[in-house]
Amino acid sequence: MYVAVKGGEAAIEKAHRLLADRRRGDRSVPALSLEQIAGQLSLAVDRVMAEGSLYDPELAAMAVRQSRGDMIEAIFLIRAYRTTLPRFGATRPVETATMRIERRVSATYKDIPGGQLLGPTFDYTHRLIDPDMAGDHPVEPGARRAVAEDAAYPRVTDILNGEGLIEPDIASDAEPGDLTRDPTGFPAGRDLRLQALARGDEGFLLSLGYSTQRGYGRTHPFVGEVRIGLVDLEIDLPELGFAVNIGAIRVTECQMVSQFKGGGQDGPRFTRGYGLVFGQSERKAMSMSLVDRALRADEFAENRVAPAQDEEFVLSHCDNVEATGFVEHLKLPHYVDFQAELDLLRMLRREHAAEKTAETDRQEAAE
Repeated sequence: MYVAVKGGEAAIEKAHRLLADRRRGDRSVPALSLEQIAGQLSLAVDRVMAEGSLYDPELAAMAVRQSRGDMIEAIFLIRAYRTTLPRFGATRPVETATMRIERRVSATYKDIPGGQLLGPTFDYTHRLIDPDMAGDHPVEPGARRAVAEDAAYPRVTDILNGEGLIEPDIASDAEPGDLTRDPTGFPAGRDLRLQALARGDEGFLLSLGYSTQRGYGRTHPFVGEVRIGLVDLEIDLPELGFAVNIGAIRVTECQMVSQFKGGGQDGPRFTRGYGLVFGQSERKAMSMSLVDRALRADEFAENRVAPAQDEEFVLSHCDNVEATGFVEHLKLPHYVDFQAELDLLRMLRREHAAEKTAETDRQEAAE
């Protein structure tokens, strides 16, 4: 560490003071509140929660503020804090079929049962800078269609499964692994792969997902459905003998319908890719579902020929906290290592110069 350098501790302390000064900025401007960050930068907060593996909007907003808006630094802070928390139980699997829908779109069925619900999205904006963003102009309250409390929103994949057109979603009673407690080994089960993808870097997964669409592990996908909304969390209490609702979280789910496979008794059917992340993060959920399907190559006897199909490559490099640590550690002192390399290089250059001189002498002697 830099503490080993003469005067290092004092320099570090002053660096921290300078960081705090830059973070605060102009003192004549009011400081950002956590409520402002969580409410007005909610997509940034959602990403920090998703990749930090901790659902707490206020804490994520605090991390965004502390990191000066550096998303990966904020994710790192949340991950570090998460390791200090006790784990007192596990909820039941969330039931996304009963999600209280805020947004739901399908690219496969126009008239999907329950209807398309556009919700809050940039999809239909013109991507032009709005001058009103420079001030605090009045904004009309949001409006949405009237929806009955008992309205049903069946999944597109359930509709296809009812006709036998897609591989079934088979429930398992097996205890899922936990990559935060046990080291990841290869080959990894789909449960661990989905965990890694859910907290993986959005940009990395987006690039991999894009690569599959360009032919590197082609899956020919259709967005069966993207849905965003609130799901209830239930936990079993042994002393009560039944599950208790302890709250709700906002999640984004994507079901990707991919090229058909199979034969024999069941006949050809579509295959699936799946993505589920904290908050509103459909680009991440879609990328995750594309990569999930690509990583299932072995299940469908497909040749693994692309990076997105390489389980070890994807899982070993998708974690931005791990990648950041490995890349940024290069900033730390490597004086001894570099001096060793320097000494070796100087010796090799002396040997090279001696050989070159000897070769010149031989040539002159031959002449």
